[in-house]
Amino acid sequence: MTALGGANQIYGAGMIESGVSFDMAVLLMDNEWARMNKYVLRGIPVNDESLMVDEIHAVGSDEDFLSRDLTLKLMRTEQSFVDLHERRVREEWEMDGATDLYTRANEKVKELLENYKPEPLPDDVADEIAHLVKEHEKKMGVA
Repeated sequence: MTALGGANQIYGAGMIESGVSFDMAVLLMDNEWARMNKYVLRGIPVNDESLMVDEIHAVGSDEDFLSRDLTLKLMRTEQSFVDLHERRVREEWEMDGATDLYTRANEKVKELLENYKPEPLPDDVADEIAHLVKEHEKKMGVA
């Protein structure tokens, strides 16, 4: 919540042991937390829909709002969708093996490494990078 206090730099994603080691599973967990922080920093919309003014009048004070379409719509926000954090009820989580956050992150890292296919750079970009490298090598006397 330091972001709400004005902190605007995320440092050390994936680092453990005071930066001595790096862990890709921790990097994925840190990425998810950073995404949540960015969501919070955008602010909470305050309008008739988000306050559910019409729903409150329609339902009254003696009924629940859980079955209302607007409740379902508003709960399905970006904040509710996570890759690693567990949001299911305990019984479902236990039936799926009750894995902890680190285990799920580590499994995701393995999946990403096995299936990742980088997009090739456009030829003009690759050529420009090669040109810059050659120029720098010449400048440093290693070409």
